[in-house]
Amino acid sequence: MDRVVVTGLGPVSSIGIGVADFGRGLRAGRIGTSEIAGFDSTGFPYVHGGEVHGFAPQAMVRRVDPASWGRTSLFAAAAARLAVDDAGLGMGDVARDRIGAVVGTTSGESQVVEALTAQQVAGGFEALDPKLVELVPAARLAHAVSEELDASGPSITITTACSASNYALAYAYEHLCSGSADVMVAGGADSVCRWAHAGFYRMGALAERACSPFDRDRSGILTGEGGAALVLETFEHARARGARIYAEMLGYGLNCDAHHMVAPNQDDIAECVRQAHRSAGVAPGDIDYICAHGTGTRANDLVEARAIRDVFGDRPPPVSSIKSMLGHTMGAASGFGAIASTLAIADGFLPPTVNWRNQDPDMPWLDPVANVARTARVRTVQNNGFAFGGNNAITIFGAMDEVRA
Repeated sequence: MDRVVVTGLGPVSSIGIGVADFGRGLRAGRIGTSEIAGFDSTGFPYVHGGEVHGFAPQAMVRRVDPASWGRTSLFAAAAARLAVDDAGLGMGDVARDRIGAVVGTTSGESQVVEALTAQQVAGGFEALDPKLVELVPAARLAHAVSEELDASGPSITITTACSASNYALAYAYEHLCSGSADVMVAGGADSVCRWAHAGFYRMGALAERACSPFDRDRSGILTGEGGAALVLETFEHARARGARIYAEMLGYGLNCDAHHMVAPNQDDIAECVRQAHRSAGVAPGDIDYICAHGTGTRANDLVEARAIRDVFGDRPPPVSSIKSMLGHTMGAASGFGAIASTLAIADGFLPPTVNWRNQDPDMPWLDPVANVARTARVRTVQNNGFAFGGNNAITIFGAMDEVRA
């Protein structure tokens, strides 16, 4: 089995587009949430989200026509292009049938579905625009990446919601380990939309203005959007072309609570962590930092913190949530977490949890890296992703020069 390394990063986010700007945003604790402009929020009690203002896909993509794709597909394609460019990967560096695409999402082309719904309500089914209907299938997200990169290897969209990017990374990892691909571009994409915003509000999971994970007075999530892509390739392939290596992907864990759509299960999350550690060949004491799922809801954060204690004991490594800056980007969330994890390893810092004010007495063991990024020697990172239905997915990344059994 070949080793799998990360050689390119492509974030399109509310705190920065491109790896340099995104990295600066993480270090600065930049807050990307603001009053929603992407839809008419009149009548909503809460109107803040993490939108990518000024997203201009035409400045990033080269092969796909932005007029023929929805916003979410364009997030995916733009992120993939940025990641491939960051990897210094020319298309002549890999056979087109040896590079594939895996994209995670929650709602796919949610804004397109919303527009079609408005047309149907106003004028019946005859009013539906066929051009918009063509944009709906979620499979188009991965296809957009494949078309943008002229990649004819495996191409799949995974719809396991808020853990989907970690599922995508795991799927890509297996393709590389099995030898069926040399390079895989994996991550996730989703768009802010009215119906998701309304749904989370009605569920009582939406914060009014700020997301403050692990804080005593946390009140919920802010919906967010963007595209996150990582270039994964076999170590041999990366070495042969002299690629810069950010980190190594060491393994992953996947499981499902099979219990409740929105109530996470502490025992299953802890088992998913242990599974990821076994896959990666690491022990709890090897983990230097946990990039948390950390949505900012009372239930999720408490269950995640308790599952962490189950595995790590009363002195776990630092745990932070970048959702405090980005909002909850749904299918892209653990992709952004994976990018933050590799930057933490490569650049030696811990991203902060911003908007944090008070220790929660129910989780006194937790160090949330409060409000300010921290310089640190980071060798191994655990990246958590959890989703509707108890779909848990965790990826593990390590420094490349680490000697491992």
